[in-house]
This record gives sequence, structure tokens and C-alpha cells, in this order.
Amino acid sequence: MVTSSGVLATSGRVVRLVVTVVVSGLLLAGTFAGSDDHFPFGPFSMYSSAHDPNAGVVSNTVEAVLDDGRVVAVSDGDTGMRRAEVEGQLPRFVEDPQMLEQLAVAHERRRPGAPRYAAVRVVRRSYQLRDGRPVGAVTEDIVAEWRRP
Repeated sequence: MVTSSGVLATSGRVVRLVVTVVVSGLLLAGTFAGSDDHFPFGPFSMYSSAHDPNAGVVSNTVEAVLDDGRVVAVSDGDTGMRRAEVEGQLPRFVEDPQMLEQLAVAHERRRPGAPRYAAVRVVRRSYQLRDGRPVGAVTEDIVAEWRRP
């Protein structure tokens, strides 16, 4: 594709032009008709819009109750399951809280010397924003919970 003089041959230029047109077409089509599933050719909607600075906010957190009664936040490193994966499975956890036991099992495998989880729960926190800052009380609801028998 490159001649002995270092100049790109006609076939090389044609290949580059075709690739550029195809990739540009995919990006354009994904922009107008794509979804997050089509990334990187579709929009990544999580970053495509701004939130209302005067709206309500809902945040889900996974917590564990240790054998000694302390409540701790469950991190990615504790179980190997990232927050986005947990949030993606949230409807299943709500429908079948017994599935949260798997987070306790994963924790025991990853951190064998650490205190065991006596319970794992998903807590939904809600609060109001005014000018982008939290105002008022935070409402907490346990939406799914598993307890060790």
C-alpha cells in the first residue's frame, strides 16, 4: 500500500477512505438511532444531559451488617461486584432478596479473615436538591434484605 518512495498508493488511499466513511456512517447512525448498547457508536446517554438542580435524587447503596452488629458499606473490593452491576441487578434483588446472599459468599471468598456479613441489604436514599445542593431530610428505605439464618 506504500510505494518504495514512501507515498501512499492509490489502493491504500481507497482503503482509508472506505474505512473513514464506514466509521463515520456508524457514528452518525448511532447518534440518531442508537442506544447505550451500541457504544462506542451509539450515544452514552449517562453523560449526554444535565440533571435538574432543583429535583429529587435517589441513590441506592449496598450495606452489610457484620456479626458484631456494625453496619458497613459494601465496596467493589469486598465482593468483586461493581456498583453499576449491583444497580443493574436491583430489580432482581428486590424481587428475590435471597440473591443478596451471593454478595456475602463472595465477601467470604475474597476476604476470608474479615468479619462475616450477618445481613446484606440494599438501601435507597432519597433527598431533594435546591440549586444543586441537598436540602431537607434524607429518606432511607430498605428495598431488599437478606439475613443469615
